[in-house]
Amino acid sequence: MFEPGPITDRPSALSTRDTAQAMAEADRAANAAADAFSAWSMLPPGARAAHLHAAAAALDSDRATLVDLASIEIGAAPSWTEFNIDLAMAVFRQAATLCDALGDEPAPGDPGSVLRRQPAGVVLGIAPWNAPITLAARAIAAPLACGNTVVMKGSEHCPLTHTRMIERINASGLPAGAANVVTNAHDQSEGVVERLIAHPAIRRINFTGSTRVGREVAVMAARHLKPCLLELSGKAPLVVLDDADLDRAVDAAVYGAFFNQGQICMSTERIIVVAGIADRFADALVARTAMLRAADPKTEAADLGTLIHAAAADRVRSMIEDAVRKGAVLRTGGEVDGAVMQPAVIDRVSSAMRLYHEESFGPVASILRVRDEDEALSVANSSDYGLSAAVFSADIARARRFADRLETGIVQINGPTVHDNPAMPFGGMKASGYGRFGGRHAIHEFTELRWIAIRDQAPIPQFPPR
Repeated sequence: MFEPGPITDRPSALSTRDTAQAMAEADRAANAAADAFSAWSMLPPGARAAHLHAAAAALDSDRATLVDLASIEIGAAPSWTEFNIDLAMAVFRQAATLCDALGDEPAPGDPGSVLRRQPAGVVLGIAPWNAPITLAARAIAAPLACGNTVVMKGSEHCPLTHTRMIERINASGLPAGAANVVTNAHDQSEGVVERLIAHPAIRRINFTGSTRVGREVAVMAARHLKPCLLELSGKAPLVVLDDADLDRAVDAAVYGAFFNQGQICMSTERIIVVAGIADRFADALVARTAMLRAADPKTEAADLGTLIHAAAADRVRSMIEDAVRKGAVLRTGGEVDGAVMQPAVIDRVSSAMRLYHEESFGPVASILRVRDEDEALSVANSSDYGLSAAVFSADIARARRFADRLETGIVQINGPTVHDNPAMPFGGMKASGYGRFGGRHAIHEFTELRWIAIRDQAPIPQFPPR
């Protein structure tokens, strides 16, 4: 995920807070979570589940305010924030099903022993700005379900949105200290994260954001021997084989490349099309894209909102210009007005171009033409990243064989690269991170596994031997 610089054209609620105050807030939040841990972790599973369902309802009741705040802070179109709220509610409700998953089970091969899953302690969740409601929910829901308390480090780009969300969840009846939020100005972020990771109460870290920042978080966590879950940048390929349903593939490409202006870790960054159908696919994609329009949601309604700020739009535009200089063809879009960027289709992208390698995190559909299926696979895997991918083919068995060889944590067959199901494991390979959110797989990330043995009937070895 592209990590933008500071926002200079939007109001900040944190500009008057000094570093000492930010550090003190971080300490208070971690201490409050530590104080609340014993009572929260001992709640019966049904009681914890009820609180998570109440959190989902609290988000549902606060839609209008959250939509307004996300529009003001990050330029999010209302449809994107509504989508975020719906998915966040599903995350909380799915997490509620995990509440009774902890406890003891017999240890195979060791009579009298049990394997115990128990809460780890305080979990630090670091949430990004691009999907502010969904990813904040993912930072706290499963840890709470597993009996942990949480500190969420909100994004400096949407502190009001993240603070409002946690306030509403707490107002739904969550015990004091179970969920806490910390915010900071942009230049304080690294120090606040390091302060929280070093806090003795913090036992787990889960981070969603750019690979660049994720590496730094992982180093900090390793320094303190604290496990870390990382969901990082992506460069998702959408592969269109020669027998694909082109209309369906175009629909998926439009959705995957342009939803939320391409500011999603799963966004379709590379559309890899076999040469025999590339002209027809490209023409159809251009026609569909030309029908879309971006605008600032604070002033007018449009299909797409703004990028996070004008510097991000300039960065994406520079990547397009680099590609054109090196032989690519800009088929439509790409105009920039401040933070507003019109959705673009750029054809004949090659490995000599920045758009081939770098995560654009913007509304750009890049078409890469390949000879055949083998080259399509080679190009799809020729990335440092491995989060999400899609492959289109009328032959499901063929698509499955192709999917088996893709180096990504998630593969969609005949569907867009942008898709999430809170019950499924979500995470990547290579530079897209490690660990898995989602479903019962999250239990591994947010609990301690213990082996407890009863040996009163077993003979104790004599030492020294008699």
